[in-house]
Amino acid sequence: MAPPPRWLRREVFVGLALGQFVSLLITSTGFSSSELARRGVNAPTSQSLLNYILLALVYGGTLIYRRQHLTIKWYYYLLFGIIDVEANYIVVKAYQYTSLTSVMLLDCWSIPCVIVLTWLFLKTKYGLRKFIGVGVCVAGLVLVIFSDVHASDRAKGPNPLKGDLFVIGGSMLYAVSNVTEEYFVKKSNRVEVMAMLGVFGAIISGIQISILEQQELRSTHWNAGALFPFIGFALAMFLFYSTVPIILKICGATMLNLSLLTSDMWAVLIRIFAYHEKVDWMYFVAFAGTAIGLVIYSYKGKKKIAEENAQVTEAGDEEAATGNRTAQVPGVGDDGAASNKEFPSAATSSR
Repeated sequence: MAPPPRWLRREVFVGLALGQFVSLLITSTGFSSSELARRGVNAPTSQSLLNYILLALVYGGTLIYRRQHLTIKWYYYLLFGIIDVEANYIVVKAYQYTSLTSVMLLDCWSIPCVIVLTWLFLKTKYGLRKFIGVGVCVAGLVLVIFSDVHASDRAKGPNPLKGDLFVIGGSMLYAVSNVTEEYFVKKSNRVEVMAMLGVFGAIISGIQISILEQQELRSTHWNAGALFPFIGFALAMFLFYSTVPIILKICGATMLNLSLLTSDMWAVLIRIFAYHEKVDWMYFVAFAGTAIGLVIYSYKGKKKIAEENAQVTEAGDEEAATGNRTAQVPGVGDDGAASNKEFPSAATSSR
Protein backbone atom coordinates (compact mmCIF):
# COMPACT_ATOMS: atom_id res chain seq x y z
CA MET A 1 0.00 0.00 0.00
CA ALA A 2 1.39 3.37 -1.05
CA PRO A 3 2.17 5.86 1.75
CA PRO A 4 -0.14 8.91 2.04
CA PRO A 5 0.88 12.22 0.45
CA ARG A 6 3.26 14.31 2.54
CA TRP A 7 0.63 16.89 3.45
CA LEU A 8 -1.79 14.16 4.61
CA ARG A 9 0.56 12.75 7.22
CA ARG A 10 -0.85 12.16 10.70
CA GLU A 11 1.39 14.64 12.54
CA VAL A 12 0.18 17.50 10.31
CA PHE A 13 -3.46 16.84 11.17
CA VAL A 14 -2.70 16.28 14.86
CA GLY A 15 -0.80 19.55 15.08
CA LEU A 16 -3.48 21.53 13.26
CA ALA A 17 -6.34 19.97 15.25
CA LEU A 18 -4.70 20.50 18.64
CA GLY A 19 -3.77 24.04 17.64
CA GLN A 20 -7.38 24.89 16.90
CA PHE A 21 -8.53 23.16 20.09
CA VAL A 22 -6.34 25.43 22.24
CA SER A 23 -7.40 28.39 20.10
CA LEU A 24 -11.03 27.64 21.00
CA LEU A 25 -10.04 27.35 24.66
CA ILE A 26 -8.42 30.79 24.51
CA THR A 27 -11.61 32.09 22.92
CA SER A 28 -13.56 30.65 25.86
CA THR A 29 -11.28 32.38 28.35
CA GLY A 30 -11.80 35.64 26.47
CA PHE A 31 -15.57 35.38 26.74
CA SER A 32 -15.27 34.48 30.44
CA SER A 33 -13.01 37.47 31.08
CA SER A 34 -15.38 39.77 29.18
CA GLU A 35 -18.31 38.58 31.29
CA LEU A 36 -16.34 39.11 34.50
CA ALA A 37 -15.32 42.61 33.35
CA ARG A 38 -18.96 43.40 32.50
CA ARG A 39 -19.90 42.48 36.07
CA GLY A 40 -17.15 44.70 37.47
CA VAL A 41 -14.71 41.94 38.47
CA ASN A 42 -11.15 43.16 37.86
CA ALA A 43 -8.84 40.50 39.31
CA PRO A 44 -6.66 38.97 36.55
CA THR A 45 -4.28 37.18 38.92
CA SER A 46 -7.15 35.67 40.89
CA GLN A 47 -8.63 34.31 37.67
CA SER A 48 -5.41 32.39 36.96
CA LEU A 49 -4.92 31.13 40.54
CA LEU A 50 -7.49 28.33 40.31
CA ASN A 51 -5.88 27.08 37.09
CA TYR A 52 -2.47 26.81 38.78
CA ILE A 53 -4.04 25.03 41.75
CA LEU A 54 -5.67 22.48 39.43
CA LEU A 55 -2.34 21.89 37.67
CA ALA A 56 -0.58 21.40 41.00
CA LEU A 57 -3.21 18.98 42.31
CA VAL A 58 -3.64 16.85 39.15
CA TYR A 59 -0.08 16.70 37.84
CA GLY A 60 1.60 17.10 41.23
CA GLY A 61 -0.47 14.20 42.55
CA THR A 62 0.58 12.12 39.55
CA LEU A 63 4.22 13.01 40.13
CA ILE A 64 4.00 11.96 43.79
CA TYR A 65 2.16 8.74 42.91
CA ARG A 66 4.91 7.80 40.47
CA ARG A 67 7.58 8.75 43.03
CA GLN A 68 9.34 10.52 40.21
CA HIS A 69 12.38 12.68 40.95
CA LEU A 70 12.78 16.06 39.27
CA THR A 71 14.96 16.03 36.16
CA ILE A 72 15.25 19.85 36.09
CA LYS A 73 16.31 22.02 39.02
CA TRP A 74 13.43 23.57 40.98
CA TYR A 75 14.72 27.16 40.67
CA TYR A 76 14.37 26.98 36.88
CA TYR A 77 10.71 26.15 37.39
CA LEU A 78 10.43 29.09 39.80
CA LEU A 79 11.67 31.48 37.10
CA PHE A 80 9.33 29.82 34.58
CA GLY A 81 6.38 30.32 36.95
CA ILE A 82 7.18 34.01 37.48
CA ILE A 83 7.37 34.64 33.73
CA ASP A 84 4.10 32.80 33.04
CA VAL A 85 2.12 34.50 35.83
CA GLU A 86 3.30 37.99 34.90
CA ALA A 87 2.69 37.43 31.17
CA ASN A 88 -0.95 36.58 31.90
CA TYR A 89 -1.32 39.52 34.26
CA ILE A 90 0.25 42.17 32.00
CA VAL A 91 -1.73 41.31 28.86
CA VAL A 92 -5.07 41.20 30.72
CA LYS A 93 -4.19 44.51 32.38
CA ALA A 94 -3.52 46.12 28.98
CA TYR A 95 -7.23 45.99 28.07
CA GLN A 96 -7.86 48.70 30.69
CA TYR A 97 -5.67 51.21 28.86
CA THR A 98 -5.78 50.57 25.12
CA SER A 99 -8.19 49.34 22.45
CA LEU A 100 -8.93 45.78 21.39
CA THR A 101 -7.46 46.55 17.95
CA SER A 102 -4.13 47.58 19.47
CA VAL A 103 -3.99 44.47 21.64
CA MET A 104 -4.69 42.20 18.65
CA LEU A 105 -2.07 43.92 16.50
CA LEU A 106 0.72 44.16 19.07
CA ASP A 107 0.11 40.65 20.40
CA CYS A 108 1.57 39.39 17.10
CA TRP A 109 4.93 40.58 18.38
CA SER A 110 5.23 37.24 20.22
CA ILE A 111 5.67 35.41 16.88
CA PRO A 112 8.96 37.03 15.75
CA CYS A 113 10.16 36.82 19.38
CA VAL A 114 9.48 33.07 19.42
CA ILE A 115 11.23 32.59 16.07
CA VAL A 116 14.34 34.44 17.28
CA LEU A 117 14.42 32.63 20.65
CA THR A 118 13.95 29.14 19.18
CA TRP A 119 16.60 29.89 16.55
CA LEU A 120 19.10 31.12 19.16
CA PHE A 121 18.50 28.68 22.02
CA LEU A 122 16.80 25.60 20.54
CA LYS A 123 18.75 25.72 17.23
CA THR A 124 15.52 25.46 15.22
CA LYS A 125 16.03 25.89 11.49
CA TYR A 126 13.47 27.87 9.50
CA GLY A 127 13.27 27.55 5.74
CA LEU A 128 11.60 29.87 3.26
CA ARG A 129 8.34 27.86 3.41
CA LYS A 130 8.12 28.42 7.17
CA PHE A 131 8.45 32.19 6.78
CA ILE A 132 5.84 32.22 4.00
CA GLY A 133 3.45 30.37 6.33
CA VAL A 134 4.09 32.89 9.12
CA GLY A 135 3.55 35.78 6.72
CA VAL A 136 0.23 34.40 5.44
CA CYS A 137 -1.01 33.84 9.03
CA VAL A 138 -0.12 37.36 10.13
CA ALA A 139 -1.64 38.82 6.96
CA GLY A 140 -4.90 37.06 7.82
CA LEU A 141 -4.94 38.62 11.28
CA VAL A 142 -4.16 42.07 9.84
CA LEU A 143 -7.34 41.73 7.75
CA VAL A 144 -9.30 41.16 10.93
CA ILE A 145 -7.79 44.27 12.48
CA PHE A 146 -8.59 46.38 9.41
CA SER A 147 -12.14 45.07 9.62
CA ASP A 148 -12.41 46.13 13.26
CA VAL A 149 -11.07 49.60 12.48
CA HIS A 150 -13.50 49.89 9.58
CA ALA A 151 -16.41 48.74 11.76
CA SER A 152 -16.64 49.86 15.36
CA ASP A 153 -13.44 49.48 17.36
CA ARG A 154 -12.21 53.08 17.09
CA ALA A 155 -11.85 53.68 20.82
CA LYS A 156 -8.28 54.47 21.76
CA GLY A 157 -8.58 53.77 25.48
CA PRO A 158 -7.67 56.06 28.41
CA ASN A 159 -3.89 55.60 28.07
CA PRO A 160 -2.98 53.99 24.72
CA LEU A 161 0.79 54.29 25.11
CA LYS A 162 0.78 52.57 28.50
CA GLY A 163 -1.55 49.85 27.23
CA ASP A 164 0.51 49.26 24.08
CA LEU A 165 3.72 48.95 26.11
CA PHE A 166 1.93 46.43 28.35
CA VAL A 167 0.96 44.31 25.34
CA ILE A 168 4.48 44.40 23.88
CA GLY A 169 5.98 43.44 27.24
CA GLY A 170 3.41 40.69 27.78
CA SER A 171 3.98 39.31 24.27
CA MET A 172 7.71 39.07 24.90
CA LEU A 173 7.08 37.26 28.20
CA TYR A 174 4.69 34.87 26.42
CA ALA A 175 7.42 34.14 23.87
CA VAL A 176 9.97 33.42 26.60
CA SER A 177 7.43 31.26 28.45
CA ASN A 178 6.53 29.23 25.34
CA VAL A 179 10.13 28.61 24.31
CA THR A 180 11.14 27.71 27.88
CA GLU A 181 8.23 25.27 28.11
CA GLU A 182 9.16 23.72 24.75
CA TYR A 183 12.69 23.13 26.02
CA PHE A 184 11.43 21.69 29.33
CA VAL A 185 8.94 19.21 27.80
CA LYS A 186 11.65 17.91 25.45
CA LYS A 187 14.26 17.76 28.19
CA SER A 188 11.99 16.32 30.89
CA ASN A 189 8.31 15.29 30.63
CA ARG A 190 4.88 16.89 30.50
CA VAL A 191 3.72 15.76 33.95
CA GLU A 192 6.75 17.22 35.74
CA VAL A 193 6.59 20.52 33.85
CA MET A 194 2.87 21.02 34.50
CA ALA A 195 3.16 19.99 38.15
CA MET A 196 5.97 22.42 38.91
CA LEU A 197 4.35 25.22 36.91
CA GLY A 198 1.17 24.66 38.92
CA VAL A 199 2.98 24.70 42.27
CA PHE A 200 5.09 27.80 41.64
CA GLY A 201 2.34 29.54 39.67
CA ALA A 202 -0.07 29.11 42.59
CA ILE A 203 2.50 30.39 45.11
CA ILE A 204 3.43 33.43 43.02
CA SER A 205 -0.24 34.20 42.23
CA GLY A 206 -1.16 33.94 45.92
CA ILE A 207 1.57 36.42 46.90
CA GLN A 208 0.57 38.81 44.11
CA ILE A 209 -3.13 38.62 45.04
CA SER A 210 -2.35 39.45 48.67
CA ILE A 211 -0.52 42.57 47.51
CA LEU A 212 -2.62 43.82 44.58
CA GLU A 213 -6.12 42.33 44.62
CA GLN A 214 -7.31 41.92 48.21
CA GLN A 215 -9.58 44.95 48.10
CA GLU A 216 -11.01 43.97 44.72
CA LEU A 217 -11.95 40.48 45.92
CA ARG A 218 -13.57 41.83 49.10
CA SER A 219 -15.70 44.33 47.19
CA THR A 220 -16.89 41.78 44.58
CA HIS A 221 -20.43 40.42 45.00
CA TRP A 222 -19.87 36.68 44.51
CA ASN A 223 -23.11 35.34 43.06
CA ALA A 224 -23.74 32.66 40.41
CA GLY A 225 -23.27 35.19 37.61
CA ALA A 226 -19.73 35.92 38.77
CA LEU A 227 -18.75 32.43 39.91
CA PHE A 228 -19.67 30.56 36.71
CA PRO A 229 -17.41 32.65 34.40
CA PHE A 230 -14.69 32.52 37.05
CA ILE A 231 -14.79 28.72 37.21
CA GLY A 232 -15.24 28.41 33.43
CA PHE A 233 -12.12 30.53 32.88
CA ALA A 234 -10.10 28.28 35.22
CA LEU A 235 -11.27 25.04 33.58
CA ALA A 236 -10.57 26.34 30.06
CA MET A 237 -7.11 27.48 31.15
CA PHE A 238 -6.43 24.09 32.77
CA LEU A 239 -7.27 22.29 29.51
CA PHE A 240 -5.21 24.84 27.59
CA TYR A 241 -2.14 24.36 29.78
CA SER A 242 -2.56 20.57 29.65
CA THR A 243 -2.66 20.54 25.83
CA VAL A 244 0.07 23.10 25.09
CA PRO A 245 3.02 20.80 26.04
CA ILE A 246 1.77 18.21 23.54
CA ILE A 247 1.71 20.83 20.76
CA LEU A 248 5.14 22.12 21.76
CA LYS A 249 6.60 18.61 21.56
CA ILE A 250 4.97 17.85 18.20
CA CYS A 251 5.10 21.20 16.42
CA GLY A 252 7.04 23.73 18.50
CA ALA A 253 6.36 27.16 19.99
CA THR A 254 6.03 28.99 16.65
CA MET A 255 3.22 26.71 15.47
CA LEU A 256 1.46 27.21 18.80
CA ASN A 257 1.54 31.00 18.51
CA LEU A 258 0.38 30.88 14.89
CA SER A 259 -2.54 28.62 15.84
CA LEU A 260 -3.63 31.06 18.55
CA LEU A 261 -4.07 33.76 15.89
CA THR A 262 -7.38 32.13 14.95
CA SER A 263 -8.86 32.63 18.45
CA ASP A 264 -10.27 36.05 17.49
CA MET A 265 -11.88 34.53 14.40
CA TRP A 266 -13.48 31.74 16.42
CA ALA A 267 -14.89 34.48 18.64
CA VAL A 268 -16.44 36.06 15.57
CA LEU A 269 -18.11 32.79 14.55
CA ILE A 270 -19.51 32.40 18.06
CA ARG A 271 -20.91 35.93 17.88
CA ILE A 272 -22.56 35.08 14.56
CA PHE A 273 -24.24 31.82 15.60
CA ALA A 274 -24.80 32.39 19.33
CA TYR A 275 -25.64 36.10 19.37
CA HIS A 276 -26.81 36.50 15.73
CA GLU A 277 -24.48 39.44 15.11
CA LYS A 278 -23.42 40.60 11.66
CA VAL A 279 -19.71 40.84 10.91
CA ASP A 280 -17.61 42.14 8.05
CA TRP A 281 -16.90 39.79 5.13
CA MET A 282 -13.16 40.25 5.65
CA TYR A 283 -13.34 38.03 8.74
CA PHE A 284 -14.06 34.99 6.57
CA VAL A 285 -11.23 35.82 4.15
CA ALA A 286 -8.89 36.29 7.13
CA PHE A 287 -9.91 32.97 8.66
CA ALA A 288 -9.23 31.15 5.39
CA GLY A 289 -5.89 32.95 4.96
CA THR A 290 -4.73 32.04 8.47
CA ALA A 291 -5.76 28.41 7.95
CA ILE A 292 -3.78 28.27 4.69
CA GLY A 293 -0.77 29.79 6.45
CA LEU A 294 -0.92 27.11 9.17
CA VAL A 295 -0.98 24.35 6.54
CA ILE A 296 1.99 25.92 4.71
CA TYR A 297 3.95 26.15 7.96
CA SER A 298 3.10 22.55 8.93
CA TYR A 299 4.01 21.11 5.54
CA LYS A 300 7.14 18.98 5.43
CA GLY A 301 9.09 18.19 2.29
CA LYS A 302 10.36 14.74 1.37
CA LYS A 303 13.93 15.65 2.38
CA LYS A 304 12.85 16.83 5.84
CA ILE A 305 10.80 13.68 6.48
CA ALA A 306 13.70 11.46 5.40
CA GLU A 307 16.05 13.33 7.77
CA GLU A 308 13.62 12.92 10.68
CA ASN A 309 13.15 9.22 9.99
CA ALA A 310 16.93 8.75 9.90
CA GLN A 311 17.30 10.63 13.20
CA VAL A 312 14.59 8.56 14.87
CA THR A 313 16.21 5.32 13.65
CA GLU A 314 19.62 6.46 14.85
CA ALA A 315 18.19 7.48 18.26
CA GLY A 316 16.47 4.10 18.55
CA ASP A 317 19.70 2.25 17.78
CA GLU A 318 21.59 4.31 20.37
CA GLU A 319 18.88 3.70 22.98
CA ALA A 320 18.92 -0.04 22.31
CA ALA A 321 22.70 -0.13 22.66
CA THR A 322 22.49 1.84 25.92
CA GLY A 323 19.83 -0.54 27.19
CA ASN A 324 22.01 -3.56 26.44
CA ARG A 325 24.94 -2.01 28.31
CA THR A 326 22.71 -1.07 31.27
CA ALA A 327 21.27 -4.58 31.47
CA GLN A 328 24.78 -5.88 32.11
CA VAL A 329 25.32 -3.56 35.11
CA PRO A 330 23.98 -5.11 38.35
CA GLY A 331 21.62 -2.99 40.49
CA VAL A 332 20.43 -0.75 37.64
CA GLY A 333 16.78 -1.31 36.74
CA ASP A 334 14.40 0.19 34.18
CA ASP A 335 13.07 2.84 36.58
CA GLY A 336 16.56 4.08 37.41
CA ALA A 337 17.48 4.36 33.74
CA ALA A 338 14.26 6.08 32.77
CA SER A 339 14.22 8.66 35.54
CA ASN A 340 17.31 10.48 34.27
CA LYS A 341 17.01 9.88 30.53
CA GLU A 342 16.06 12.62 28.10
CA PHE A 343 13.46 12.19 25.43
CA PRO A 344 14.93 10.74 22.23
CA SER A 345 13.45 13.69 20.35
CA ALA A 346 15.03 16.31 22.61
CA ALA A 347 17.86 16.88 20.15
CA THR A 348 15.57 17.73 17.28
CA SER A 349 12.09 19.10 16.90
CA SER A 350 9.53 17.61 14.53
CA ARG A 351 9.19 20.73 12.46
